[in-house]
Amino acid sequence: MKVFETNIDLEAEIFEQRVMGRSIGFVPTLGALHEGHASLIERSKRISDITVCSIFVNPTQFNDPQDLEKYPRTLVSDSQLLEELGTDILFLPSIEDVYPEGLSTEVDVDFGLLMEVMEGENRPGHFQGVVQVVKKLLDIVAPDHLYMGQKDFQQFSLIDHMIRELKINTTLQVCKIIREPHGLAMSSRNERLTVENREKASIINKTLKAVKRKI
Repeated sequence: MKVFETNIDLEAEIFEQRVMGRSIGFVPTLGALHEGHASLIERSKRISDITVCSIFVNPTQFNDPQDLEKYPRTLVSDSQLLEELGTDILFLPSIEDVYPEGLSTEVDVDFGLLMEVMEGENRPGHFQGVVQVVKKLLDIVAPDHLYMGQKDFQQFSLIDHMIRELKINTTLQVCKIIREPHGLAMSSRNERLTVENREKASIINKTLKAVKRKI
C-alpha cells in the first residue's frame, strides 16, 4: 500500500495510473475504521482497478469543537486494516492541503431544503462542511467511482445532488449498511458508547423492524 500526504504526490500517482488505463475507486473517511468501511474498500476492489482511501478528520463539518476534539483517531490500526484489505493507496492530507490559504473551497450549488432538514436543522454548518470536503477530495483524486455507505443517507443524498448539479465525472456507489450483531449500524462514534448504552441503542433497529412488520 502506498501512502501519500500531499496533493502533489497523490495527483502524480493518479496520473500514472490513468496513463496505464486503470480506473480509480475512492473511499473518503474520517478514520476510526470498522467493518462498514472495510465493506466499501472490498466493493471498490471488485469494481475499480485502483482503490484510494483517505483519512481526514475534517474540521469544517464539526459544528461543536468538543465533538471534533473527541472524535476517535486510530491511524495505526486503520493503516493495518487497509493494508490487510489490499488497499492500493492511503491518502493522509493535512488541513493546509485540503484548505489552502487564499483559495476558496466553497461549493456553489443550490441544495434547496436538503441542508435544512433532518440533522441539518440542528447541526448548522455540518452538511456544508461535508459537501465542501468531499468536493475538494474529488478534485484531488478524480475517481471514476465514489463509495459511500447507505448508513449516511443524508450525506450521500447531498453528495449525489452535488455530483449531478456540477456534472462531476464520478459515479456514486452507495453500499448497504453493515450492522453490529444486535442491530446497531456500525459507526466510528459507537466507540464512544459504553457497552450498556450500545445495547440500549440497538432498540432503534428493533423498533424500525417492528414498525415495518406491522405496516
